[in-house]
Order: sequence, then C-alpha cells, then structure tokens
Amino acid sequence: MTLRDYIESLRHKTVAVIGIGVSNTPLLELLLAEGIRVTACDKRSREQMGEQAEHLEQLGCELHLGADYLKDLDADVIFRTPGLRPDVPEIAACVDRGAVLTSEMEVFFEVCPCPIIAVTGSDGKTTTTTIIAELLKAAGRRVWVGGNIGHPLLCEADGMLATDYAVLELSSFQLMTMKHSPHIAVVTNLAPNHLDVHRDMAEYVGAKENIFRHQSGEDVAVFNADNDITAEQSRRAPGRARLFSRQDEVADGVFLRGEDIVCRSGGHERVVMTAGDIKIPGVHNVENYMAAIAAVDGLVPDEVIHDFAREFGGVEHRIELVRTYRGVRYYNDSIASSPSRTIAGLRSFHEKVILIAGGYDKHIPFDVLGPEIVEHVKLLVLCGATADKIRAAVENAPGYEPGKPEILDVTPFTAAVEAARDRAQPGDVVTLSPACAAFDQFKNFAERGKFFKSIVNGWQE
Repeated sequence: MTLRDYIESLRHKTVAVIGIGVSNTPLLELLLAEGIRVTACDKRSREQMGEQAEHLEQLGCELHLGADYLKDLDADVIFRTPGLRPDVPEIAACVDRGAVLTSEMEVFFEVCPCPIIAVTGSDGKTTTTTIIAELLKAAGRRVWVGGNIGHPLLCEADGMLATDYAVLELSSFQLMTMKHSPHIAVVTNLAPNHLDVHRDMAEYVGAKENIFRHQSGEDVAVFNADNDITAEQSRRAPGRARLFSRQDEVADGVFLRGEDIVCRSGGHERVVMTAGDIKIPGVHNVENYMAAIAAVDGLVPDEVIHDFAREFGGVEHRIELVRTYRGVRYYNDSIASSPSRTIAGLRSFHEKVILIAGGYDKHIPFDVLGPEIVEHVKLLVLCGATADKIRAAVENAPGYEPGKPEILDVTPFTAAVEAARDRAQPGDVVTLSPACAAFDQFKNFAERGKFFKSIVNGWQE
C-alpha cells in the first residue's frame, strides 16, 4: 500500500487525531489538504494552543480542546498520540463500536516503500539510532530518520525509494499497539522505566516486544546478550536473532574480545575496530556501537564504521561536554531519565564526580542507583520531586557513610547548578544526569539540558 492508497481509503470516513503535537501536526495538515473530515483533540485550551488552533480551523479542522477533549469521541479512524494509553475509556468505547485505532507511526509501517531499521530499549536508543543512520549515510545510502528523533515520516513516504532506508527510534508508547515490525530490529537493553504510564514491568516489556514480534523468518533482530530480559527475548525472535555482548563471545553477532570489537557470522569472524577507536566516552557507548554494527553488518563496510567512530562526537544531551569553567568540566547528560542511564553515565568517568540529579517521579525504584552514587559521586546535589527518594536510596546503600557522598537539597534548578559550581574545585567533573524525567520543571529532557547549558555558558570568567 502507498500513502496515496491509504489516503484514498479515508475518503468517506471520519478521522479523529488525538494530540496536536510534533508527530500529528503534519498528519493533520496532510489529511485536511486532501479534504478528509478530521477532528483534532487536545487537552490544551484554546488559549494554550494559540495561533495553532486558528491555523487548523482555517484548514477546515474541527477542534475538541480542554479538559473534556475526549468527550463524545466518535470517528471511523482514530490516530493516537504516543503518550496516551490506548485503553482510555473514550477510545475503548469507540473501538468497541468498530473504530480503527492507529497512529502516525503505525500507518508509516504500512506505506513505507523501503527497508525499516528500528531501535528500542530503555537506554541507548537515540545514540544507537543515530549511529546506524549516520553509518548508512557514510556508506552512500539515502536515509530517513524518524520516530522519537528526526521528524514525522509518514507525510514523506511517497518521496521514498525502495533503495532508501528508514531508521527509527521507537518508544514503548509507540510500540504498544504496533502490528508491524521492522526488517531489522534492535533492542539495546531493558530495565524498569515509564511505570507512571505502564501498568507494570510486564506491560512495558510486552510493548517493547512488538518491535520484533511481527517479523518474518527473513528479518533480523539484534539483542543485548548481557541483559537478562533481552537475552530471553532473543530466543523468541521469529527471524534471525543476533546478539551483542561485552561479557561473552556470541555465535552470531558482535562481541568484545579484549579491546577488539569482533563480528561473527556463519562461523566466520573479523575484527571491525577497537573500543579505543570510539570517540564518545563510556562502556555503554561500546555497547551502542556493537548493536549498530550487528544491525548494519553487510550494509556498511568496516572501514566506514572505523573511520566514523573516530570522528563521531555523540548526540546532544548525552554526556555532552558543555564547557570547562575555572578548571571544572561540566557535562550535560539530561537524557539520563532513568537510574540505569545515570549509572552508565557515572561509570564513564574515571574520577568521582559532582552529580546533579532528581526530577519527575515515574514511579521506578532507585535502589540500584544508591550504591553507584556511593561509589562514583563525591557530592550529590538533589533537585526535583524525587529528591527524597534518591536520598533514601543513597543513605540505605551498602557502604554509605554520612558525608560520603555529601548530599545537598537545592531548589530551584538554577540554584542547584550554582551550588554544584560553588563547591567544585579545579579538576572536578560536574554532570547533570538526573535519573528522572523532566516533567516536574521542564517540558522534556531537551529543554532541561538546554537550560543547563545556558546557565553554564552564561558564567563569566
């Protein structure tokens, strides 16, 4: 099916688009331009929507805004925003009446004319997705990047060629109702996350499994052999399962032997590069590269991978060096919205660091973070809704002694950053690695990271 075919299938149907955000706005504009009857629903008020509301109405869109935005929902086809559960009563009632529930990303899978490579996991998704996309570009392929990064791709599907590649980062929210899987799937790792939205860990893991559940026997899925959950998942892949591991050699996939990153396939192996060739710091980035190599094996020459790794400086908000100020290095690791990601960041530094942490409460445990902070942090600056929970995890950790690390509770965010600055000595590392989402004070992790950088870059020498 092409995008044109799909639009034609909507000609005599009513469509509801829930959530007027980044992924759905281009979709709305496309459908309205084609004369499709569309109702757009958003919990924001008209005042909060501003000019966007007027723009959509001028295009012929009916708006349902405010607290009751789902009241009287009735449509033949419903496009769900990723952050909204598919089983909210209003949507479930519509589906019971025969409505089709879908999303911008699900329809893209139906109409995309080229191979799709998709990445999910609890940590490392964006970096791994970016590495895969950039490696394919460096090998001369035309690449479309979307999902959680890049921009919505559905509206561009008609411009894609069969020889192109679509590389996607997919969240558990996007995958919850997905009935298609990519040609090449990557699961970086899985650990508790987003339990403020998912009912439990089982639902979260189940959503992630949709990235490979609907594959054919001809497809490939790449799994982390060092993660218990993903290692178990690999045994249920419908197609070819490839593994990557820092700890053990694998029969089919990529592994670390000393400093060598080795790719093994069909009983043959070769050294692609060394861990020392990777410019971005941290053993987790060695894992990200191994996952990417397993995904693009046969599509990208080894010399391209080797040369790229030596030059690629990483993705914004991921252990990003912001500035060296008065002998202190400041890192923006705002993407670290879970304990496991913060742990990976802490292990990237050889010295004990000054850590700024805390934020929105996603109802995930911080027990595993406590011992890591005791081992890797000299001063902990807490700010946000989860400050007390993180403090408790540290103080209850084995080996904790009062003052080791010293813990400060500082609000607001600017004051927390300034407190870290005032206590830092030349040679220290200060890292913003919150272990939490940003929604208690910021729109998202990117806004938090940019604000952190603006504070640090604003200081005068």
